[in-house]
Amino acid sequence: MATRRTFVVLFAVLALAGCTVVCCTGRSQFLEREVKLGDHTYKYRVWLPQHYTKLHHWPVVLYLHGSGERGTDNLRQVSTGLGPALERYGERYKAIVVLPQADVDREWYGETESMAMAELANAIREFHGDPRRIYLTGISMGGAGAWYMARHNRKWAAVVPVCGEVARRPDDPFPSDPPPDVARIVGSPNPYATLAAQIGRTPVWAFHGAKDDIVPVTESRSMVAALRQSGGNIHYTEYPNGAHDVWDDAYADPGMVHWMLQQKLK
Repeated sequence: MATRRTFVVLFAVLALAGCTVVCCTGRSQFLEREVKLGDHTYKYRVWLPQHYTKLHHWPVVLYLHGSGERGTDNLRQVSTGLGPALERYGERYKAIVVLPQADVDREWYGETESMAMAELANAIREFHGDPRRIYLTGISMGGAGAWYMARHNRKWAAVVPVCGEVARRPDDPFPSDPPPDVARIVGSPNPYATLAAQIGRTPVWAFHGAKDDIVPVTESRSMVAALRQSGGNIHYTEYPNGAHDVWDDAYADPGMVHWMLQQKLK
């Protein structure tokens, strides 16, 4: 009886402290976390795989959502794209997944990029992530963010942009001035070649729908061509009948997941 009472008390203490006894339940789940940068506190989600334990280092995936999931509710970013795929195909994603949320009228650069990177760093520390197996992916606006953030080529073991753009149309300006390093990319005579040079040999697998009427498929085609021209390590999947929302197919692809989690920084 004393042993049982001790276990119940310990479990209650852990719950009140915000801990999750995942090793006991064996269930994957989304956890709520927050990080403070300056005067701002940002909330984010962390998904832990089935049978998670701190006994070994885990791969970590940073997921950047699209424009429709922006806000401060810390919920929308798990509703589309990778979130539903984790619920459906969780056994394939043997990794920690970090899901930040960009505020309204923000995109994945500047302060929002710093926020996402801080949340990633926190998750790596708390959940025993492997710094040699950190992956970046995103959809639509997040796909663009994945392309731009791929410039940190010694951070990522692999990058998976889904229907993301690199060059902005004149009628689609940035909501705020991008930082100098991003501005140099998008303002160069050939932004695709400029970014490809910065990505270098980082493994990339890009996805796009040929019938995308939101982000032209030429964005991925141009970026893929630039990476091939520069000797990059690039895979590309284009869905002939796919529209903008090809992320369901991309994240359901077991070959992509296996490939991604096999990549490792040298």
